[in-house]
Amino acid sequence: MHKQAGSNAVWRMADGIELVLDRPRVMAILNVTPDSFSDGGRLSTPIAAAEAAARAVVDGADLLDIGAESTRPGAQRVAAGEQLARLIPSIRAIRQRIGPLVPMTVDTTRAEVAAGALEAGATAINDVSAGTDDPQMLPLAARRRVGVVLMHRLRPPEGDSYSDRYAVPPDYGDVVAAVGRFLAARAKAAQEAGVEAAAIVLDPGLGFGKSVADNLALIARTGDFVALGWPILSGISRKSFVARVAGLGPDTLPAERVEPSVALAVSHLHAGARIFRVHDVIQHVEALRVAWAAWTGRASGDAARSAQAE
Repeated sequence: MHKQAGSNAVWRMADGIELVLDRPRVMAILNVTPDSFSDGGRLSTPIAAAEAAARAVVDGADLLDIGAESTRPGAQRVAAGEQLARLIPSIRAIRQRIGPLVPMTVDTTRAEVAAGALEAGATAINDVSAGTDDPQMLPLAARRRVGVVLMHRLRPPEGDSYSDRYAVPPDYGDVVAAVGRFLAARAKAAQEAGVEAAAIVLDPGLGFGKSVADNLALIARTGDFVALGWPILSGISRKSFVARVAGLGPDTLPAERVEPSVALAVSHLHAGARIFRVHDVIQHVEALRVAWAAWTGRASGDAARSAQAE
């Protein structure tokens, strides 16, 4: 068991970049895809991606997550060459705009795509298959000494459903125990491939092959995943189960789920999550900052400096 998931945890990535998890950290979603469930087509050019990245950093994002293949339920696979054609110009434009120091994960399950993105300026890999889709992914992460997010999912997106639309919900027995066993096994596989323990972050995969009730159980019992010894990433933002929990109708648009997403993120913070992958940066930054200050009795980062100045 790795023992660095507490307040002094550091997520180590490429080029000596480290993210200290002494407070909640916000990961801004940058989808350079035409078909993502919430914002497909919005970042259709490298310039648009660079502008969105710069705005996210100004709004308080600690890191960026860029992807060129949608992982929404029902999404079809995108060829590696097409992913690279979307990603590389955007990553280069982002790096030219914001510099080399802001951490950036590439959201892909293909080692070829990850390798190209890392060469262009990404510092970590966010793999929703936890390295099971491509046997070269974990060796690549080890060889390049980059960070890696390992996520649980029940099945690939093309065979999945939204959390609130299952005709027959998945039957895990104890969903928390099942997801925990998988994540522990994938963290072990990553280390056996040569990935440094401090480079690993775990993601329970909210919304990926889980019913609404499953997702709530995973959030409530996040402490079980923290006990595995790695930092936990929260992927709640704008997902369908959020709308159902909030009492919103089935036709609610993703952009109408901001407030309940923020509320659940705060709950996930208290349950033990430390990295929050979000569409709406400033709303999450402010809410998580206030929640953290109230919980710990101290402000953090710029908030602390502002309070001292006043």
